[in-house]
Amino acid sequence: MNRSFCFFCRPWAHGVMIFRWCWFVLIGLGGGLVSGAAPAPGSAGLGAAGKPNIIFILADDMGYGDVKSLNPQGKIPTPYIDTLAAQGMAFTQAHSTSAVCTPSRYSILTGRYSWRSTMKQSVLGGFSPPLIEANRLTVAEYLRRNGYATTIIGKWHLGLDWVRRPESNAKATPKARGAGANPGRDVDFTKPFARGPLTLGFEEFFGISASLDMPPYVYLEGDRMQSAPSGERTFPWVGVAPAGEQTRLGPAAEGFEVVNVLPDFTRRAVEVIGRQAAAARSGKPFFLYLPLASPHTPLAPAKEWRGKSGLNDYADFVMQTDAAVGKILAALDQHGLAQNTLIIFTSDNGCSPEANFQFLNGHGHDPNARRRGYKADIFDGGTHVPFLVRWPARVLRGRSTDALVSLGDFMATCADIVGVPLPETAGEDSVSFLPVLLGKSGVGPRQTLVTHSANGSFAIRQGRWKLALCADSGGWSFPRPGQNPTTGAPRFQLYNLYTDPAEVNNVAAENPDVVRRLGVALRDIVNQGRSTPGPVQKNATVTRWPQIEMLDEFK
Repeated sequence: MNRSFCFFCRPWAHGVMIFRWCWFVLIGLGGGLVSGAAPAPGSAGLGAAGKPNIIFILADDMGYGDVKSLNPQGKIPTPYIDTLAAQGMAFTQAHSTSAVCTPSRYSILTGRYSWRSTMKQSVLGGFSPPLIEANRLTVAEYLRRNGYATTIIGKWHLGLDWVRRPESNAKATPKARGAGANPGRDVDFTKPFARGPLTLGFEEFFGISASLDMPPYVYLEGDRMQSAPSGERTFPWVGVAPAGEQTRLGPAAEGFEVVNVLPDFTRRAVEVIGRQAAAARSGKPFFLYLPLASPHTPLAPAKEWRGKSGLNDYADFVMQTDAAVGKILAALDQHGLAQNTLIIFTSDNGCSPEANFQFLNGHGHDPNARRRGYKADIFDGGTHVPFLVRWPARVLRGRSTDALVSLGDFMATCADIVGVPLPETAGEDSVSFLPVLLGKSGVGPRQTLVTHSANGSFAIRQGRWKLALCADSGGWSFPRPGQNPTTGAPRFQLYNLYTDPAEVNNVAAENPDVVRRLGVALRDIVNQGRSTPGPVQKNATVTRWPQIEMLDEFK
């Protein structure tokens, strides 16, 4: 497969453009077109080289069913996200590579499955060491090398190299939830951290180190804390957290309030767009990565949004997140950049049970749109995410596709757009979806996808089939690993997603040939160190990796 799609780099003449797009509509090129309205002619914001500005908005723990246009039965209004769907393309079979946040973010920025790194399960904490390897090319660095201004505003959650004080007393403090985390009492807050966004391709960073309910409770800017912590605070954590980890104690800056984080991220993102507008119109495109911290816990809708949904705080927070998307769209319009800006809206994994599924379901709203499970799970509710793409200069409006796509495909897609191939040692699991965007492929180039649960369990998807290499959920729903016995249950789960999208009927026993075929495919993907064509690469090793040991039987 050619990883470098030959991309046209000059705007078409007015008349030719209209004729070509109308011809696409008449013949239905690509299949599955919902509507065929051609994008308006013209090239407002189109750089001299034809490269679009790129904005990647990543919601945190937002379900596929929370987007009204994707789930018409849903009860939460999302007019601005719906605008992206109406003016662009909706991918109805998009998945995160993991059912929890840190691994998904690793895949987005590297185009590589996170389990190839040192992280085989769980997530990082706010004081965890860096996950992205020092010599690994990120999509930000790739775009920077190819003429883009690069900015991240939002939640990092990929670890930082903090300066530690020698008189560390972290062992005597309560454990903060998250692999390798501690409450930060051994960190020298006066020193800059290393191996953060600024060393991985971003030229500007404003945000937080991890999830909004993980210390440190302070803004980061560039390579340091914006202001030193003045005390400590905790967040209560109820429901699904493991016993003994009911609070997340850590340093907090004076004046840092969770209710202000979404508005602050939105304001700074709008400022970036305004600051980059003139350069973008002159041929210097920008990449804005906007990983929001909402609607993840703590559920903190602003005062003016409380009660807006008529449901609960989670639904209110989703509505406020949608409004933030609206402000980004308005900024693009204001500065004449909308036409040649590729904007993606998605989520890092499925909806968290902290949204209170029982209450929402009782009021007619299903955050995961009838998919089984939720965040952390191997089931589709853990990884099936909204994925909407708008690019008026190139993508026909109002289309929908069931082409399989992964969040990790962002890197290869950027490479196709830029027209400079990725090195063989980068983006090993990334497959460009640009042909689908341009209507040149109705099926889509990705045929196989590997997903991962919170406890490190694997699933592989090919066509109608999904094989999960575990007997339980691999996450937080029933049957929960270590809590709900699965004695006597089949070791593997096989589902036909065409006839059983809710993953109710395990048909592994009736289809041993399919189980073996998918098992062998997964084994090869693991052993090759990549799932795209190219030389074999190495995975990071650990002392023992039980989930991989299960693959030994697939000879």
